[in-house]
Amino acid sequence: MGKEIRLAIVGVGNCTSALLQGLAHYRAAGPGESAGIMHPDLGGYLVTDIRPVAAFDIDARKVGRDLAEACLAPPNNAYRLPGVTLSSTGVRVQMGPVLDGVPEHLKGLVEVHQGEPVDVVRALREAEAEVLLNCLPTGSALAARHYAEAALEAGVGFVNGMPELIVCDPAFSRRAAEHKVPLVGDDVKSQLGATIIHRALIVAMLNRGIRIRKTYQLNYAGNTDFLNLVHRGESKELTKTEALTSMIPYEAEVSPGFAYIRNMQDRKTARFYVEAVNFGGAPLEIDAKLEVEDSANFAGTAADAIRCCGVARDRGVGGVLEAASAYLMKHPPVPMPDEEAHQRLEEWLAGRRER
Repeated sequence: MGKEIRLAIVGVGNCTSALLQGLAHYRAAGPGESAGIMHPDLGGYLVTDIRPVAAFDIDARKVGRDLAEACLAPPNNAYRLPGVTLSSTGVRVQMGPVLDGVPEHLKGLVEVHQGEPVDVVRALREAEAEVLLNCLPTGSALAARHYAEAALEAGVGFVNGMPELIVCDPAFSRRAAEHKVPLVGDDVKSQLGATIIHRALIVAMLNRGIRIRKTYQLNYAGNTDFLNLVHRGESKELTKTEALTSMIPYEAEVSPGFAYIRNMQDRKTARFYVEAVNFGGAPLEIDAKLEVEDSANFAGTAADAIRCCGVARDRGVGGVLEAASAYLMKHPPVPMPDEEAHQRLEEWLAGRRER
């Protein structure tokens, strides 16, 4: 396409590893390969137009190393795509501020680098970054806000991949609109994950007149994200719960849950249970299971969110990208059914909506 999107990444974990491996896969395969991509051409951008130019982390095994090496360093355990080799990016991972990024339960897995943190705003400007992708661990509220503010000050688009409610903050989004900084958030909705499937089940039942009494969703995996969720999952529980309750037009018991099982590594299992009644009040139950590589599921959505920010920058549009956030995120500022969000996103990409 001749254009590129200059990407900065905060948090060089499994999600970053999956994104970089995916980009390498599509570059090697050529432009004819589109399997696994929601929008092969999004507003004139291919996924291969995404170019990492800066990265931030706090782990001594990652800081100072090339991004291609750092994303494979422990404790990362993302699925390795067969036949994919990561070439040097020329991007050295920089030391970010620690703040609340290393809770007690992660101290045994993270080796904090002893160097001084960089000035994030200056680093973004020097790299000429255009979009910042936030992949920080759930619960890192102070750190997430620090990077969001840095993106705003540097004039860099911001994709909030974790469940800290930043894009949903009216004051922050208003300032972003004033500075023409595009925002997509909050909390990435996996490409085909537990939330999108659960919501589709709910829509199908509502359309058929089924009355939902209660439903739960249990997710478990063996990556550091799930270890973290068990201890600091309040914000993730909120975004998951609201992603489901927003679909049901009456009171129903909705409960998401998380568990850490170390030997599962980055492979996630999601179990769905729905208890409901159909004609005449007769009982109906659904018990289903999904197994998926967790971080690749994140990366597939992140690739679209990054490109949406790129399109918005080209158009001079700042603030919340409402359609993109509703379609790609669990807790968008303007929630809507997935089918409507998809339609609005297509209209926005076609230039028929401002945001």
